[in-house]
Amino acid sequence: MIVLTKMNHDKFLVNHLQIECIELIPETKIVMMNRSYYLVRETADEIVRKIAEYNAKVQDIARTVRVTAQQS
Repeated sequence: MIVLTKMNHDKFLVNHLQIECIELIPETKIVMMNRSYYLVRETADEIVRKIAEYNAKVQDIARTVRVTAQQS
């Protein structure tokens, strides 16, 4: 999950796997797969970066677990 900021400055977590699209209207609108949406302060580039960083962390953890499991 990634942390985003609503327009009122409240932070919240989003399951990035449930994001259907990102619209620029000029705010950034995150449209979820269930058609609900959030207006956020982050730019589309920032959101994509956060998703990439999260995915890299998950892959790194999985790699560490596999290496540890093989050494046992």
